Amino acid sequence: MHSTLRVCLVLLFITTKAFAYEPIPRRIPPAGKPVPPEAKTKLRVDLAALRAEAAKFNGNPLLPDVEIYLKAVELALEFGEFYKPKADVPKAERALATARKRLDDLMDTQSPWELENGLVVRGYRSKIDGSPQPYGLEIPERLDLSRRVPLYVWLHGRGDSQTDLHFLDQRSKQNWPFKGLLDDGIVLHPFGRQCIGYKSAGEIDVIDAVDHVIANYNVDPTRIALMGFSMGGAGAWHLGAHYAEKWSVVHAGAGFVDVKRYQKLGPDQLPSAVEQTLWGLYDVPNYGRNLLNIPVVAYSGENDKQKDAADYMAEVFEKNGAKLTHYVGPGMGHKYHPETIKGVAASVKKSLATRKIPPQRSIRLQTRTLRYHKYQWLHLTGLGKHWLDTRVEASLKSPARLLLKTKNVTALTIRRPLPRNATIQIDATTLTLSDASRSILLERDQEGAWSFADKEDRTGKIPGLQGPIDDAFLAPFMVVTPTGKSKDAALDQWVDFELEHFKTRWRALFRGDLRIKPDTAVTAQDGEQYNLVLFGTPESNTLISDALAQMPLAWPPEPNRVLLSIYPNPRSPKRYLVLNSGPTFREGHDRTNSLQNPKLGDWAIIDLSEPPGPERPGKIIRAGFFDENWQLP
Repeated sequence: MHSTLRVCLVLLFITTKAFAYEPIPRRIPPAGKPVPPEAKTKLRVDLAALRAEAAKFNGNPLLPDVEIYLKAVELALEFGEFYKPKADVPKAERALATARKRLDDLMDTQSPWELENGLVVRGYRSKIDGSPQPYGLEIPERLDLSRRVPLYVWLHGRGDSQTDLHFLDQRSKQNWPFKGLLDDGIVLHPFGRQCIGYKSAGEIDVIDAVDHVIANYNVDPTRIALMGFSMGGAGAWHLGAHYAEKWSVVHAGAGFVDVKRYQKLGPDQLPSAVEQTLWGLYDVPNYGRNLLNIPVVAYSGENDKQKDAADYMAEVFEKNGAKLTHYVGPGMGHKYHPETIKGVAASVKKSLATRKIPPQRSIRLQTRTLRYHKYQWLHLTGLGKHWLDTRVEASLKSPARLLLKTKNVTALTIRRPLPRNATIQIDATTLTLSDASRSILLERDQEGAWSFADKEDRTGKIPGLQGPIDDAFLAPFMVVTPTGKSKDAALDQWVDFELEHFKTRWRALFRGDLRIKPDTAVTAQDGEQYNLVLFGTPESNTLISDALAQMPLAWPPEPNRVLLSIYPNPRSPKRYLVLNSGPTFREGHDRTNSLQNPKLGDWAIIDLSEPPGPERPGKIIRAGFFDENWQLP
C-alpha cells in the first residue's frame, strides 16, 4: 500500500475513534482571548526551564510554594485562561519570576517567604491527587506571632475565570473585606479548587489549607473563624454545618443553602429520586442542629435575592428552638453595607474572645450520611439507613452520668473519659461501666436495645466507606486504565471518551492531575494507599473482572450497557473500588454551584444509545444505593 494512503487511513481511523462523540462544551473555566504567539512561546520556554530546575527539589516540603506558580502558568497556557492578555501575560511573567526567586532561595537553603508579613502566597501538596494547591495569607505587619493568634478562614465568591493565575495575582495585591476590622489574627484564603462551591475536592482543600497553616504558623487551633461571602457564604454554611467541631464561629454572607428552594424547582422540574436523595449530602438544613453547637452570624443585603437563604436558616433555627443572628444591610444588594459589616466583625470578634473550642458537655449532632459523622467526642459508626434524618442529643449530666437520645443510629463511639460505675442512659437502655474508659463503643440490636461492643471493627457502611460514587474523590485515588479490548468496540469507545473526559475535566475544573496506571501495573500497595477507579469492561480491565466476582452487581448482559458503581475494595477493605466514573456532576451543572452535587448514588446502569453529554454519561437505565451491608436492597 502506498505510504501516503496508509498514513491517511490511520489518521482517518484515529479521527473516527476520537470524535465518535461530540465534545462536551466546557463552561468553567471559560475560554480566554488570543495571546501573541511570541509571548506564548517565551512563557513556554521559561516554564520548561523552571520545571527542570524545580525537579532538583523533589521531596522538599517547600517545593509546592514554587510549583503553584508553575502550575498556574501551565494551566493558563493549556486552557487559554488569558482574559485580558495585556494584563494577564504580565501576571504569568510575574508568576514565573516569583517561582525563579523561590527556587534561587531554595538553592541557597533559604525560604524567606515563610517569615513574610502582609500578603503572602503559599502552597501544599494535596493527598487527593498529589497536585500543588495554592492559598493566600494576610498577616498584619504588627501581629505578634510570639503568641498564638486567631485564624480567619475567608472563602472567596464565585469567579468562573478566577483560575490559579488570577487567584495568585489577586492574593498578592488585594485584602479581604474585613481589613481594619479584624486585624488580630492571620487571614487564610483557601483556593477551594477554584469554582466548585467548596464541595467535593474543594471542601478537602479548605480543611487541608487550614491544617497546613496551623502546622506552619503560631495559630490557636481553638480560635478559628470560618467566614465567606456569596459562593464563599454558601461554603461557610455547608462547611460550618458539616465540620462544626473545627470552628469557634461561622459567618455566612449571602450564599445558597439548598437546591430545591434556591433553584425554585416546581414538581415538574424535579430530577430523579436518586439525585433528590443526594441533596441530603450538601443541603444545609439537613445538618442545621450541628450549627446550634457554635455561634453563627449571617449577613444579607436587604435587596439581595440570596437573603432568602439566611431567612431559610432562620426558620431552621427557630424550629430547633434557637435564634439566628442575622445582620441585614439596609438598601444593599449583593454586597456588604459599610456600617453593617462593623456589626458582623464585632460579633465574630466577640465569639472568638469568649468561646474557644473545649470539649462540650452537651452536643447536638445531625446528619444523613457517615461522611459527616462526628462532633468532638461523639462519633457515629452505624446508621439504620443512609439518607434519612439522623440525630443524637448527648449531655453529660454529671462526671459519671451521660444521657443520649438517638434517631436512626445503630452504633456510636464516645471518645471522652468516664469513671468506673458511670451510667450511660441511651434511649430506653441504661448501661453501667465496669471500669474507667476513655473510649466507649455502643451498638443497638434489632429490638432497639443498646449494649457495649468489644471493638470498632464493624463491617458494612462505615465512616469513609459509605458512598456515593463521588465520595471516592475526597480521598487519595488512582485511575486504572484497561490494557485489553472488549468484544464490543462501542463499549471501548465509550470508555476511551469518558476516561479522556475525566482527565480533562479534573485538570480544568478541579485544577489537578489524575494518578494513572494500567491495570497490569497496579500493585497491592496501590490498593492500600488509594481508592482505585477502574475504567473498562470485564474483558478489557482484569481488575474489573476480579472485582465483579466479589460484588453484589453483575455486568449488564444487554449490549451497549455499562456499569458504574462504588464498593469497598475486597482486597483492601479500607479503600474503595469505583467502576467507570469520575465525579458525577458534569459541565451542564457548572452554571451554578448549587447544582455541583452528586447525581448518581452507589451504582448505575448506562445505556450507550444516548451519547455522553453535559448532564449524563449516557442514558441512565437504573440507578440506586446499596443497603447498610453493601448489598442490593
